[in-house]
Amino acid sequence: MDDILGVTERLWTGETSTDEHHPVAFNSGLAEITDGVAFLPNLGNVSVFTTDEGLFMVDTGSSHTALMLHEEIRRWTSLPLNTAVYSHGHIDHVFGVPVFEQEAKDKGWPTPRVYAHEALPHRFDRYILTAGYNQTINRRQFGFKELVWPTEYRYPDETYVLNHEVTLGDTSFHLHHDKGETDDHTVTWIPSKRALCTGDLFIWASPNGGNPQKVQRYPREWAQALRRMMTLRPQYLLPGHGFPIIGEERIQQALGDTATYLESLLDQTLALMNAGARLSDILATVKPPAELAEKPYLRPVYDEPEFIVRNIWRLYGGWYDGNPANLKPATDRALAQEIVNLAGGAHALTDRATMLATTGNDADLRLAGHIIEYAWLADPSDDAVSQARQIIFTLRAEHATSTMAKGVYNWAARESMGEEF
Repeated sequence: MDDILGVTERLWTGETSTDEHHPVAFNSGLAEITDGVAFLPNLGNVSVFTTDEGLFMVDTGSSHTALMLHEEIRRWTSLPLNTAVYSHGHIDHVFGVPVFEQEAKDKGWPTPRVYAHEALPHRFDRYILTAGYNQTINRRQFGFKELVWPTEYRYPDETYVLNHEVTLGDTSFHLHHDKGETDDHTVTWIPSKRALCTGDLFIWASPNGGNPQKVQRYPREWAQALRRMMTLRPQYLLPGHGFPIIGEERIQQALGDTATYLESLLDQTLALMNAGARLSDILATVKPPAELAEKPYLRPVYDEPEFIVRNIWRLYGGWYDGNPANLKPATDRALAQEIVNLAGGAHALTDRATMLATTGNDADLRLAGHIIEYAWLADPSDDAVSQARQIIFTLRAEHATSTMAKGVYNWAARESMGEEF
């Protein structure tokens, strides 16, 4: 589908933006990037390579898109799936293999083989252990009220530690482990095609390095991985989300800018940590380089640099934020009740929060969120307080740029009006 490449061109030149073509969205279609290489943009992208021994796939889609992706691939080629690689274990990348396995069984083909990094099975184990929690946070993050977190997974047949090479016919696929968004990432390099499959180490957005509801990310190793990928000098970049990039010069720029973006946030944060700053002061101070923040592939439409800074603190400094009151805090509800009593009632706080929210100023909106939350925690049954909370967090969602923030704020707005999840 030529339009897939057309979208990439328009994104790069600024004729369109990731507001219109969000990198984490349900898309459809297939583009043949070069001879024997297909790219399918979706909630989690899929890259497919033809070989003398069948298809090689990098990522396989989600449970909701697996059938559609299979149909798209079958319109392109009838070759059986020989091998699949999971770039990492997030559920939007790992649920397409069973469709091809059933096809292989029906047609008498060999069963496809799946490769992944050795940490990936442990991720699946953890997902099963925390299924209820993951269901809640992903419903909140994406607004999918009916999302049911899976407890059955297609585990890899073979795992590797640092490097692994798979050869099908005359085509070699080089798998390399890098830490970044996850600890189980695989980057796939196909030298004969000069094609690079980055997984979620590049996603046409500010790196997903600080997701507030998910486990640890690794910004230093992430930047190092991007620098290593640059040495390969790829001609085709096929990301885990968003659209492909074609051309060595553009790819060098995109990878290098993303690495510099992460390095800047990391260096600024560590300098302030080493100087003894509190987390709240660091969050107010550290910003990405302005010239990079404006790049079309680094806009904060999914994650945000502020969240990446929090994650850096967590990685290097633990969970204590430097505020001694937060070391062994009162419950949120007990603190809220005390503040409401001092303020003269929940309505006094509600009026102040509402006034602040109407300014549209980011600093005022942040304060309004704190104040209305105190009022609501102290008296959640008060209709006026609940309605004000709903309005304020709806405003916060409207002013937010990232999927992460919008999801949390919209959840709070709906919760205010008694919606159950």
